[in-house]
Amino acid sequence: MGTVRQRISFEGRVQGVGFRYRLAYLAKAADMTGWVENEYDGSVTAEIQGTEAMIDRVIERLKDDRYIRIDWISRKDIPLEEERGFRIRG
Repeated sequence: MGTVRQRISFEGRVQGVGFRYRLAYLAKAADMTGWVENEYDGSVTAEIQGTEAMIDRVIERLKDDRYIRIDWISRKDIPLEEERGFRIRG
């Protein structure tokens, strides 16, 4: 399976619970690239690049966190980018 890049929006209890740090940790551990940031409306947006299976696995691990509650996810495929690493923005 090839590499994809997805722009993902998360809604729920996703700010103030270590969501961005947990996502960054999981993405880095899987050797994925991209970024994650908080939005003013209380949601979190991420761009994650890896295989779709890897992205699915990261999302499932986030759902298992006892402090995080994901009520809604929006995923959209976007063009790949040349980058190194995964970073927390904002």
